[in-house]
Amino acid sequence: MRYLLWTVMAIAALALVTTTFPADAQEAGNPFAELPWQVGPIEAAIGERATIDIPDGYAFLGADGTRQLDVLLENPSLGADQYTVAPVDLTWFGYLNFSEVGYVKDDESLDPDNLLASIREGTEQSNVERRDRGWETLDILGWSFKPQYDQQIKALEWAILAETGTSKARVVNYNTRLLGRRGVMEVVVVAAPEDIDASIADFKSLLPGYAFAPGEKYAEFQAGDHVAEFGLAALITGGAAAVASKKGFFAAIALFLAKAWKLVIIGVVGIGAGVRKFFAGRSDKQS
Repeated sequence: MRYLLWTVMAIAALALVTTTFPADAQEAGNPFAELPWQVGPIEAAIGERATIDIPDGYAFLGADGTRQLDVLLENPSLGADQYTVAPVDLTWFGYLNFSEVGYVKDDESLDPDNLLASIREGTEQSNVERRDRGWETLDILGWSFKPQYDQQIKALEWAILAETGTSKARVVNYNTRLLGRRGVMEVVVVAAPEDIDASIADFKSLLPGYAFAPGEKYAEFQAGDHVAEFGLAALITGGAAAVASKKGFFAAIALFLAKAWKLVIIGVVGIGAGVRKFFAGRSDKQS
């Protein structure tokens, strides 16, 4: 039986759930299988800002391919180039996009309670638009784990637990923000709630292969570079969107959330040998 699972991406992107190719992907002309996947091992470019090593057993979609994926999944456009990383069985997706907001100072303390209140308010505002469109709404239940910042690798991460308004399906998201010299690489890991912990661990195993381009690293900041008008908290609550917009604070957050929500259809496809067979064929064509 097919069912729909909604999820939020708190501000830059809360989360999605998993989609995989059917075993008869090629024979059925499945549109997910026809996307321009690049199969590892390769070094994939995330625009001009960064690269990521895609090892054997994983695949990558460029910006055009990711836009096609969003169309297939009936997701609103983020309005910026996104890139997709996934294992070949598609048990999770990793979405990456660079936000050129400037150098974000990382000397701000984080108050989880205040942050969650802001996210709830912004989500309620975005629910107004979703109701107007006939889309599922979302209620924020709390943190799956509270925001934490790693000074060594300049990475902010958090996860939010939410529930869909009608079906009462629980969804969880995982977000990472990787700080660079001129902005932030925004990452959301997409997985079913029961798979999220394993998916996060799998995604993190790829991070040693991620690198900002020369001159783009956080440590390469120089006097005169643009400094963002906000700190770490705004990367979580959507304040970054508000600063960049002429709209009111919560109106900007609501609009951002409405675009950032993702719908993924589960049960349309199944995990099977055909997935690996498809990617094996794609890898042979690349070599």
